[in-house]
Amino acid sequence: MTAAPASAQSGDGLVQGDPAYRAALQQAPQSAPAGPAAQPAQPAAATQPASSTPPASSTQAAPAAQPVPAPLPVAGFQDGFFIQTANGDNRLLFGLVSQLDGRFSINDSLVITNTFAIRKVRPTFSGRVGRYFDFKIMPDFGNGTTTITDASLDIRFSPKLRVRAGKDKTPVGYELLIGDAFLLFPERSLASSLVPNRDVGVGVLGELSPKFSYSAVVVNGVPDGSSSTTDVDTNDGKDLAGRIVVQPFRQTGTAATGPLNGLGFHLGGSYGKQIGALPSFRTSVGQTYFNYAVTALADGTRTRVSPAVFYYNKAFGGFAEFMRNSQRVTRAGVSDDVVNHAWDVTGSYVLTGEVASDRGVRPRSPFDPTKGQWGAVQVLARYTELTVDQDVFALAFAGIAAAQKAKSFTVGLNWYPATVAKYYFTYERTTFEGGTEPARADEDVILFRVQLGF
Repeated sequence: MTAAPASAQSGDGLVQGDPAYRAALQQAPQSAPAGPAAQPAQPAAATQPASSTPPASSTQAAPAAQPVPAPLPVAGFQDGFFIQTANGDNRLLFGLVSQLDGRFSINDSLVITNTFAIRKVRPTFSGRVGRYFDFKIMPDFGNGTTTITDASLDIRFSPKLRVRAGKDKTPVGYELLIGDAFLLFPERSLASSLVPNRDVGVGVLGELSPKFSYSAVVVNGVPDGSSSTTDVDTNDGKDLAGRIVVQPFRQTGTAATGPLNGLGFHLGGSYGKQIGALPSFRTSVGQTYFNYAVTALADGTRTRVSPAVFYYNKAFGGFAEFMRNSQRVTRAGVSDDVVNHAWDVTGSYVLTGEVASDRGVRPRSPFDPTKGQWGAVQVLARYTELTVDQDVFALAFAGIAAAQKAKSFTVGLNWYPATVAKYYFTYERTTFEGGTEPARADEDVILFRVQLGF
């Protein structure tokens, strides 16, 4: 259950929820059927002499009132195809995120398969019924599998409070809560490997003011960097998770132009006691560089803390975040509290001058070759590190060929021919230090993506 990054506050994000989605719901056209036109006043009838024969007109019945036609539904496109009742109380929105990736290694010595891949195919059905109930259902047909990625129902008491039940993102990491269609790079940073993704549970979320939003949930609990797949728990333990977002200088309307309007602070975290599976960590091209030993298990308290800062102003956008994760681990009768940590810094700039945000870029001149219009272009860079606790190796909790530390530097160029289309071109270098034998070779890869998202 999550609120999306708050600069849009935003769901996945949120709404709380997706701001475009929320705006579409709140801006539903209101209409009322026009009543029959008023009839002009009739002059008083002249005095007639008394007669035993009534006028012929007095024997005719008055014309029956014409029924008022019911208002017609409204349909159109606003960050997705929609159809709704005239008063907006019931609404269905259809969206889609479809991604074709290309992943290519420029290191001949690495065992990395150069491939094209269908990364995501996620049709989204969301909307509102009965005025106060919002829903979202999002399956995923990418990577050759079929899963239910999101499935939730909200009851809205006010903008300050909604209660959500179902499957959604766990509100801990800032970058992870950015919608998949709006990521700056094809894949999230190494740091996002230390926070949970989607899980099943119940929670509350809302915006207490334009400057403060919150989200809090109780969920089954999943290992770092993973999502619930079976959507049922494997033990009795549960996780409490939540986040707050503060934007101290945020203004709305015409006042939202100050240089600090897009500055915000995020604090997310979780607490629980879990027994069972432990995570593994992978690079952007899906290569596992760290895993625990097969017989190592989570066996007790797990805590996560993730502070972040973000800033969007005109063509610039960026954020930095830190993750700290503590998990009780046991193997062969030996137990220890393992503490892993990670961080990342990401920056971007729109060369064509459009406004940057965590909701992507809207080209001022959408692609139209006949008019010499080519869309928007954005350049970006990122640095990220993830470090595994040294005790994992000293106590033989790690598997074979597990690196203790990974460092990654990524640069890229994004082309937005239209709001709904995006092309990623990315180079990434990842290096590894320490760990178990055999040592892992460094990675140099090129990733590109073609995305349709609305």
